[in-house]
Amino acid sequence: MSNIKSQAEIIALRESFRKERKKVVFTNGVFDIIHAGHVDYLIKSKAMGDILIVGLNSDASVRNIKGEERPLVPESQRAFVLSNLKPVDYVVIFAEDTPAKLIEKIIPDVLIKGADWEMNNIVGRDVVIKNGGEVKTIRFVNNQSTSNIIKTILERYKR
Repeated sequence: MSNIKSQAEIIALRESFRKERKKVVFTNGVFDIIHAGHVDYLIKSKAMGDILIVGLNSDASVRNIKGEERPLVPESQRAFVLSNLKPVDYVVIFAEDTPAKLIEKIIPDVLIKGADWEMNNIVGRDVVIKNGGEVKTIRFVNNQSTSNIIKTILERYKR
């Protein structure tokens, strides 16, 4: 049974977690080329609650945010990889540029973003706080990013 869920499925699951008094953590991202920085971030996110739901940008939303050259990996493959990482309980794909609508539907107990985000700029922050939840940031421990990996590959390929 897949832990990649539609938005309707994840909303229904969220209701059952609420009844079971399980602390739901939500984070989101592109996760184009999974690297150690992603895994570290997801491990730390999972440690903040019982259930970790990862919102994954659709291919169309990635193109809107990062340009026509991205994503490198299609959403179905990105979702498959993410859903099979130990800390991740569920993956849900969203088509908008931000997860604002999804966060409003899920209302997680804890909303997580990387520390590169200003607290006041975190999408969904107001909804989570208004409903008694917490918004936290996680400091990156290494300087990895998909953009840096792509840059390294291109530089090495040019040699």
